[in-house]
Amino acid sequence: MSRDATAAAQQFYGRWADFYDLLARSTPGLGHLRARAADALALAPGDTVVEMGCGTGANFPHLRERVGPTGRVVGVDFTQGMLARARERIEREGWRNVHCVRADATETEFCEAPDAILATFVVGMVADPAAEVERWTDQLAPGGRLALLDAAQTTRWFGWPVNRAFRGLVVASSPTGTDAYDAAPWTVLDGRVAAARRALRARADETTHSEHALGVVRITGGRVA
Repeated sequence: MSRDATAAAQQFYGRWADFYDLLARSTPGLGHLRARAADALALAPGDTVVEMGCGTGANFPHLRERVGPTGRVVGVDFTQGMLARARERIEREGWRNVHCVRADATETEFCEAPDAILATFVVGMVADPAAEVERWTDQLAPGGRLALLDAAQTTRWFGWPVNRAFRGLVVASSPTGTDAYDAAPWTVLDGRVAAARRALRARADETTHSEHALGVVRITGGRVA
């Protein structure tokens, strides 16, 4: 992202943090998708997992359940408002092995290589998602896993009405509306989501992929060779 786009995104998501948290906790079926994304990481007790774009921490319970009390969960987000809710969740639950870091997912580096990285609705926001996938996989421990949870237009035969509704959601959830895009934002999103998955498949020696919510939500996981 450019500096202006980053500032706009921080302001937008900070302003809507409470509403976003409500949707994350109460939208039917979303908890199941988060659990599926965590499963795609094939986590084991004692593992360290980093979530890029952790938001208000809605994935934390699923990740912590899989790494157990001896593992670590680290959430990364660049929006102070989102992280404030995530830290409130951590304190409320009394999780001593869950931590939050304010940082840009496109610049984050680790002192110790994590066993797994989860990116939730992140690759559609970055200008070069393939490069970010490459960078994340380079930082994983040997045999580490990366999982991507994203949404894009469905390719199924009944897609027209579904995609019309999805396009409205994309515009409503974009910090800059349509102004910052050279093409329709949903087309840009489709391309970025696809590019990230191609990059993951190129780096991984085994991958899993599933589609949900009428083909709009995609979960792809891979073990890095």
